[in-house]
Amino acid sequence: MKHIAVYVRVSTKKQETESQEPDLNRWIATQPAGTPVLWYHDKFTGKTMDRPGFNKLVAAIGAGEVSTVVIWRLDRLGRTAKGLTALFEDLQKAKVNLVSLKDSLDLSTAAGRLMANVLASVAAYETGIRGERVLAGQAVARANGKRWGGSRAGRLLHVTPEQLAVVQRMRAEGARIAAIGRAVRLSRPTVYRLVRQV
Repeated sequence: MKHIAVYVRVSTKKQETESQEPDLNRWIATQPAGTPVLWYHDKFTGKTMDRPGFNKLVAAIGAGEVSTVVIWRLDRLGRTAKGLTALFEDLQKAKVNLVSLKDSLDLSTAAGRLMANVLASVAAYETGIRGERVLAGQAVARANGKRWGGSRAGRLLHVTPEQLAVVQRMRAEGARIAAIGRAVRLSRPTVYRLVRQV
């Protein structure tokens, strides 16, 4: 008998999935009694589709064991348009429905399929624009003679508003400090300091 696959993901090991679970449990409670439900978990970045829990889910889909995939929000599945649209195609070929609670998305409808692809493109766009803002902020900072990074004692550190915005946004999304530091080209101690300030 096919099961409903509930997929939950957070980006770091320090985060938990409790915020996603109540809504998912409420949705499960609306399904016919006795319907098998299996949970798939990941504590991994959404920038790659190669994740342990997600790979188990894909294997179960390929084996014909899944009837529906349920997620809290589409970005829990991933943050790349290419990866998400490929997944949508695979789900449709396997006749597996996708339900995203927060996006009010149901892949079994034409409107749902359209919305899914739009949301996937938006997720990828946000990732790309974030990087562009960082580079633009750095260019402005350099033009104004500002510098950042480094660990020399007593050095005055200048962080652009764009960098701070990216730090806040990425941290809210659960990104790791090291990944944030690479994205904004700031040291980990600096990113920690900025995170503590917000």
